[in-house]
Amino acid sequence: MKLRHLPLLSLLAFSLPVQAIDLGSLKDQLGKQLGGAPAQPAPATPQAVAAQPAVAQPAAGAQALSAFSNNDKIGSLKQALTQGAETAVTNLAKENGYLGNDKVRIPLPEKLQQVEGLMRQFGMGKYADELTTSMNRAAEAAVPEAKTLLIGAVKNMTVQDAQAILTGSNDAATQYFRKNTEAALTGKFKPIVNKSMQKVKLAEKYDQFAGKGAQYGLVDPKDAKLDDYITRKAMDGLFLMMAEQEKAIRANPMQAVGSLAQKVFSAIKF
Repeated sequence: MKLRHLPLLSLLAFSLPVQAIDLGSLKDQLGKQLGGAPAQPAPATPQAVAAQPAVAQPAAGAQALSAFSNNDKIGSLKQALTQGAETAVTNLAKENGYLGNDKVRIPLPEKLQQVEGLMRQFGMGKYADELTTSMNRAAEAAVPEAKTLLIGAVKNMTVQDAQAILTGSNDAATQYFRKNTEAALTGKFKPIVNKSMQKVKLAEKYDQFAGKGAQYGLVDPKDAKLDDYITRKAMDGLFLMMAEQEKAIRANPMQAVGSLAQKVFSAIKF
């Protein structure tokens, strides 16, 4: 079987010019390869978790807060959120922070995942592995940039913001961070991701293919540029880990840094 006849696999071998690939035919062949596979439920994503309805804090929690001054409430929350943000960033920035964590590891874009098994059957697994490792290393290099922006969002928090977070759902603070930092984080992450991926020739080939493949429905348009895909997934992973930090502090206030934060979160624990 000639390499150019392999559905989508040949694109990841990157040994043929993109112009030589008949993408229309490729789409038909890919459909035959994937058409018989039973539909699998989509895995949970950080966006799906964030989209779940918020769990309202019992009235008792709001009443408990009335025993604290506004300064105490916002001061305690800032302590806890600074701690959570720093911990999340530190854990992700270390080697294998993304790659070694099943919860946040950045996989190949969805359409390429569907044929990864075939790639390995044809001895092309090293291409998938190299690209996956490089994407996660790029995220690990970029995520330290988040710390300054996240701490800045904490400093700019108002009393109203603090009240809403303290009486909100288990990820209310994470939603606040995402709303107030996501655009700036994109601007910080993307240049670092781009610089990291420039070292990987496979990334350039992917962009050449994906830009054209998106026109034929082979690749989701939002995944057509690898830098954009990695940046988005890196932020998803960051906010997921921050949500876990927040949930842990709410569940066990004694994990919070500072006696004031421990008192306030203990008062509203439910």
